[in-house]
Amino acid sequence: MNDSPAHDVSVDDRRFPGLRRRGFLAVAGGAAGLGALALAGCAGPGPAADTAKAGGKPRRGGRLRAAFAGGGASETLDPHLANLFADAARAKALFDKLADHGPDLSARPRLAARWEPGTGLDRWKVTLREAGFHNGKPVTAEDVLYSYRRITDPKKAFRAKASLEPIDLQASRALDERTVEFVLKRPTAEFPNVLAAFGAYIVPEGEQDFDGKPVGSGPFRFVSFAPGKSAVFRRNEDYWDGAPYLDELEFIVANEESARVNALLGGQIEYAHELDPTTGRAHEGKGRIEIIRLRNSAMQAFAMKTDRPPFDDKRVREAFFLIADRKELVAGALSGAGEIGNDLFGKGYEYYAASLPQREQDLDRAKALLKQAGAEGLKVTLDTSPVAAGFTEAATIFRDQAAKAGVTVTVRTGSKDSYWKDVLDSGTLCSYRSGAMPIEAHISQRLLTGSTTNATKWHHKDFDALYEQAQSTKDKAARTAVYERMQRRLHAEGGFLVWGFADWILGTARNVRGVEAEAPANSLDWARFDKVWLA
Repeated sequence: MNDSPAHDVSVDDRRFPGLRRRGFLAVAGGAAGLGALALAGCAGPGPAADTAKAGGKPRRGGRLRAAFAGGGASETLDPHLANLFADAARAKALFDKLADHGPDLSARPRLAARWEPGTGLDRWKVTLREAGFHNGKPVTAEDVLYSYRRITDPKKAFRAKASLEPIDLQASRALDERTVEFVLKRPTAEFPNVLAAFGAYIVPEGEQDFDGKPVGSGPFRFVSFAPGKSAVFRRNEDYWDGAPYLDELEFIVANEESARVNALLGGQIEYAHELDPTTGRAHEGKGRIEIIRLRNSAMQAFAMKTDRPPFDDKRVREAFFLIADRKELVAGALSGAGEIGNDLFGKGYEYYAASLPQREQDLDRAKALLKQAGAEGLKVTLDTSPVAAGFTEAATIFRDQAAKAGVTVTVRTGSKDSYWKDVLDSGTLCSYRSGAMPIEAHISQRLLTGSTTNATKWHHKDFDALYEQAQSTKDKAARTAVYERMQRRLHAEGGFLVWGFADWILGTARNVRGVEAEAPANSLDWARFDKVWLA
């Protein structure tokens, strides 16, 4: 599996003493359904972020070692299976999408040089830029069609399947080597968001083996891969968007936040993904490492399963909305590094229903609703895990808040290794978070009857129909009104209790330059190591 065994990092590897104890255990790591990082219009970067981006003229050379929480021995480099932040960061180093999301979550061209809609919005012509795979072959229209057909294989459960659902891939065709005509099942006004969907990477036609020696069109070429431990990539000198500054990029799996911090402080890595608020405060401005904050970024929530007791009763769900003291949750679970939520995803994004009143704690109303539902003295289990910062703290705080409404919450702490898989279908209430994606993508991936990551089991055909209506509406004001209608329903009776939006915190060595400080996770400039250099 590894071309170069020297790049394999084991638990006892003496190069990384700070990571030996727990950092390389095959523990599933915290990137939860990847989805919401950072708000369009979030606060600007602080002094540390400015320092990280400064540094004069970029220079070539060196290896950057980046530590992420990972997914254990089951990890893969198959970009269509990417789910955790580590998966996504590795995938974008090796592969490209047709489009990606800018800081404001609008679609930006990548492998697609341009896109043009037909008059009916049910046909889109996409022209590819001149780009090549690592094996020297050009990226063609047939590669695009193969990639999308692979993702939508009904026998598979690839993440981007729901996002690509509007495309009729049997009718879509290559007009020439660099032009694809996508035929859609219905008019879709925001088709570029489909091209930018999380996990919708373009791979060579016929490619199935991604863990032996994966071939992409991305800024780095494959060197070695040890699942749950490390991956090493080398600069692609022929990258269409300009060769990276770094000679090599190494991804290191370190599931414990303390291991990532200690390795950064000890000089064993140069980039640590996802640090706790307490860590950020402890090291910000102290001169040893740089702290970069992406303000009010990660959606923090509890997910209630709406298809089973007690949360199949919307009165119980509303009661739980009213039990939450959001200010206390942000202050306690996030150490104040964030802002309160209003039970909706995407605060500050396009189409966000900002006109809805901010929900406040109302224990009397919560008790009345529980009594109406015959749920007085309710007992529920809240599944959580230290898989993500603030999860266990938020669970404990919410347990105490619920007690004031006569609800007994038992907190059950699950394994980091399997938490996201376990809570997708099992249990009734769990800790949840998300990184950045357009609101319509959040809906398509998590809230439609056929969504593959529908953690709240929100299955409503009339809601599905509203989504299709929004997608088919050419007039933006009319489309916005449909999305607001959908969000009003979710705010009233949905399954996501969104209590806050956390700052996203990164740590880098002081010689690291070019890390973008206004890039939501999963967006184009997040974990974009081809633009990073070592001063």
